[in-house]
Amino acid sequence: MRPDPALREGHYAAKQIFCKDRLIAWSHRRRFGTGLALAQQFHGRRVLDYGCGDGTFLAMLSTSPGRPAEAVGAELDDHQLVDCQARLGGRSGLSFVSIDSLDAPAHHERYDAVVCMEVLEHVVELDLVIDRLWRLLATDGTLLVSVPVETGLPLLVKQAARRIAGWRGLGDYPGTTPYEWREYPASLFAGSRPHLTRPIYGERMRFHDHKGFNWMALRDRLARRFAIGRVVASPISWLGPHLATQVWFVARKSQPASVSPL
Repeated sequence: MRPDPALREGHYAAKQIFCKDRLIAWSHRRRFGTGLALAQQFHGRRVLDYGCGDGTFLAMLSTSPGRPAEAVGAELDDHQLVDCQARLGGRSGLSFVSIDSLDAPAHHERYDAVVCMEVLEHVVELDLVIDRLWRLLATDGTLLVSVPVETGLPLLVKQAARRIAGWRGLGDYPGTTPYEWREYPASLFAGSRPHLTRPIYGERMRFHDHKGFNWMALRDRLARRFAIGRVVASPISWLGPHLATQVWFVARKSQPASVSPL
């Protein structure tokens, strides 16, 4: 990956794609690479990154062959938003806004593509966010969603990696809620229904961590509002989502905005 000082200074990029641990860096770079490959179809169009974090994905997309005409990063955290504007806001065609501002009519059906990368696993009011994504996306637009796989065999691998990374002081892994032994069977053999009661953190901004997240349950929730065309695994696509560490959904609108979530 080409050195880019502005990217290296990003809060998440430093712990992920530029992590000192080669395995962690490789896994996250593959995730970003998968997303960039999927987003090449948006060349010359309007793209929104919902929950853009430190802006890494849009900054990389904006220098790729699939560079969009307009790239907007939306973030809930004020500190991340200010940081993105300071580091990346001066780049041509790239801007950053608060997530709250997206409810304005000017943003409705504005975007040819909406990317939501490693966000929905943390959302407590999930249906409200899915509805918002629906409204933001143009009628013929594409939704790209990336979430971690926290079920089956990948969970065991991840928990071991997190424990080791925590011992080494790498990444955010020491803050991940631990599993009790009795919770592992439900997670290993999870179906498409929520299988654990997920802890909720925060007061002003309530959120989940990764514990108990079920990508299959999210897939079914998304399918109420979107037609999911592809499911792409990462970091090794041919393993499929049940043996991957991340999964991407490629979807389009399928139901009118007036339909209430079940």
